[in-house]
Amino acid sequence: MVPVLVLFNLLFLTYWLSKRKRQLLLSAFVLVLGYFSLGNFFRFQLAEEEIKEKDLSIMSYNVRGFNKYDLLNDPSAEGRIMDFISSEDPDILCIQEFSRIKDRQLKKMYPFKYITGYKSSERRSIQAIYSKFDIINSGSLDFPDSGNNAIFADIVVNKDTFRLYNLHLESHRVSPSVSRLSNEPKGRLLKRLSKSFAKQGEQAQLVEKHMEDTPLRKIVCGDFNNTQFSNVYKVIKGDMNDSFTEQGTGYGRTFNFRYYPVRIDFILADEAFEITAHKNFDIKLSDHFPVMASIKMDSN
Repeated sequence: MVPVLVLFNLLFLTYWLSKRKRQLLLSAFVLVLGYFSLGNFFRFQLAEEEIKEKDLSIMSYNVRGFNKYDLLNDPSAEGRIMDFISSEDPDILCIQEFSRIKDRQLKKMYPFKYITGYKSSERRSIQAIYSKFDIINSGSLDFPDSGNNAIFADIVVNKDTFRLYNLHLESHRVSPSVSRLSNEPKGRLLKRLSKSFAKQGEQAQLVEKHMEDTPLRKIVCGDFNNTQFSNVYKVIKGDMNDSFTEQGTGYGRTFNFRYYPVRIDFILADEAFEITAHKNFDIKLSDHFPVMASIKMDSN
């Protein structure tokens, strides 16, 4: 991994400095290169900034249906997810793979909401936005030939209106288990991945076009099912700031893949906003880890 390479070169740089050797230039070059290439992958910061109570706090969390189908071997997961949300108490909560089994409980915490509309006969991913602030407009972006979708809500905070998006892009339907991946025929795996990548590209363009059509400032949350190095991420991000690269620390992993720190869940904000904090949570109650950011609303 690149971070390991950087660590080794830090050690070598110290050694060559003590020896006054010419090789320190090579180590210094690798460190500089690593600094610029690692920005989206690993963030060097001694400690995370605390979520600011005076600023707007937003959480994004793929809850995998609150373990409705017992995909996680933990019968307490459903209740513990709700306990976690209640404890962190974000001003706005964006949930992917939502299940209405917790709607009644969440309504006690959040007076305003918007949830993906669906028919019981449909098999689709449900997204939800819960807010402590007034939602004056909302809607959905239905992706063609996909069970995934995006929703948006125009939210008023201190007389300032912004548009919030909650995305769940096409899933690769790839198991995080290395053994299961290695046992799957490579041809079938590649075919499925190529289809899902193509759909993600189309979905990213739909989101980009929808965002261009509003004059409101924007915040985007969600499960992109793709990393910060992908074109999908770059298309949606545009000129917005990533809360992790602004205020995060470490790898910022958001998907529970044992052998590699994968970051596929994001909070992005228009440059007009100031991101004052970002936090990753290492709680294994879903196949995703929640992320949370605080944003200063009165930034010019």
